[in-house]
Amino acid sequence: MANPGFFSGDRTGRRRFLRALASTTPLVLAGGFPGSLGAQDKPRAGPASVEEGVSPAEDLMREHGVLRRILLVYTESARRLDAGEDVPPEAFTSSAGIIRSFIEDYHEKLEEDFLFPRFRRAKRLADLVDVLHEQHRAGRRLTEGTIRLAASLAQGKPEDRRSLAETLRQFIRMYEPHAAREDTVLFPALHEILAAGEYDRLGDDFEGKEHELFGAEGFEKMVDRVAAVEKSLGLYDLGQFTPIFKA
Repeated sequence: MANPGFFSGDRTGRRRFLRALASTTPLVLAGGFPGSLGAQDKPRAGPASVEEGVSPAEDLMREHGVLRRILLVYTESARRLDAGEDVPPEAFTSSAGIIRSFIEDYHEKLEEDFLFPRFRRAKRLADLVDVLHEQHRAGRRLTEGTIRLAASLAQGKPEDRRSLAETLRQFIRMYEPHAAREDTVLFPALHEILAAGEYDRLGDDFEGKEHELFGAEGFEKMVDRVAAVEKSLGLYDLGQFTPIFKA
């Protein structure tokens, strides 16, 4: 009998079901099951089945995608501040709010509670973990400054515009290499310090925390919020970033 949790919205149950299903994939692809569906008859994988297959490292990396899109927003906002151009107030409040709630209070807390202690216990990449942890603390101070300075922009003081632009640049300068180092060094090393079962359970822990803080489809909701900020600044059209080469 099928696990009722799989069909009743228990996403952790669905994760485990799909792990078991994945082990049969080679047989299915080879036509090993009698009466298996032809390629044209196979149902398309829906959004839920895609999400359930997300590994802990992939989960963290796609959250870095949200961070990088905010870095683009910060880059454009700093440019406009330097040029004396207007920036919609919600660009600051929404962007800093996403950084605080999704990156600092969720993503970085996952790293601090679930990843950093494991690396320290394994005596692996301890120096890197210490730097990353300190940068988390520095990032929170910069976000605090961004929120405070953005609130003072209405007073029209040039020094506040300069200070805010510099705060945004400091945040960008730190988090671009920060995220890249985690993506290329820390997250791949998870496989080396965790057994397969513990790695899978870590994914369940991440998913449970996301649902606790943001509800169902929390990541998708956050991406929509970022897209709204990009649209307010004219950054949403990806094609505008393609260089034009003249012969």
